[in-house]
Amino acid sequence: MLLTINIGNSSLRFGLFNNNYNLKCECDCSWIINSNPHRSLDEYILLFRNIYQQYGILSKLIQNIVIGSVVPPLTNIVEQSLYEIHKIKPMVVDRYSASPIKHYSHQLGTDLYANAIAAYTLYHNKKNTLVVDFGTALSLTCIDKYGTLQGVIIAPGVNSSLSALIGNTAQLSQIELKRPPSILGQYTETCIQSGIIYGYISMVEGLINRINKELKTNCFVIATGGLSHIYTPLTKKIHLKDKLHTIKGLKILFHWNR
Repeated sequence: MLLTINIGNSSLRFGLFNNNYNLKCECDCSWIINSNPHRSLDEYILLFRNIYQQYGILSKLIQNIVIGSVVPPLTNIVEQSLYEIHKIKPMVVDRYSASPIKHYSHQLGTDLYANAIAAYTLYHNKKNTLVVDFGTALSLTCIDKYGTLQGVIIAPGVNSSLSALIGNTAQLSQIELKRPPSILGQYTETCIQSGIIYGYISMVEGLINRINKELKTNCFVIATGGLSHIYTPLTKKIHLKDKLHTIKGLKILFHWNR
């Protein structure tokens, strides 16, 4: 089995795959934990062992591990924790790892790189593929059918914007991130929900329209990230939702670099 870990600013996403390379990238098991830079090595080891027990995972069946990370302080301790459990040195991939992707950026995050290679590998029959990642940041990554990265858009993430608004506004309790009953709110909570939900989906639709206009074609759009399930049903511009898209990209990167 291959264990993939995507280390983000807000969470760590894990995926367990059959080691065999296949374009379907079917994930046998996936789970997510909050990113916490203050956990010790022993705490991570105990946490990972408990998760294995919870999901009925036999650690001896995991033969390879791949890590993609945009949080360098967490990379080392997660890598050490997994080594202590499995006695396997994880492969840490980044934008310099081998792949068929052609890009010219020295600042491309590993998560964006993984999104791009998964889009190209799994949907290369499309003219252009656009991955909208509703993560800590909102990102849109576009790649063409030849494997050339067309470019990326990065905007503040949904939760970051909501936290900033609530944190700087007096007398506001925690706002639940959900679709309000109407566009125009009647109470402070529903007013903010409308701005965050409909405001963000309007921005995403607007950016998709501008990208399609610039490329003179309609992109095949995939939504991923922790909040993709909230926004995907609100628009016809998104054609597919796959919360595991990024870790599928890490699996593909592993096979390119093994």
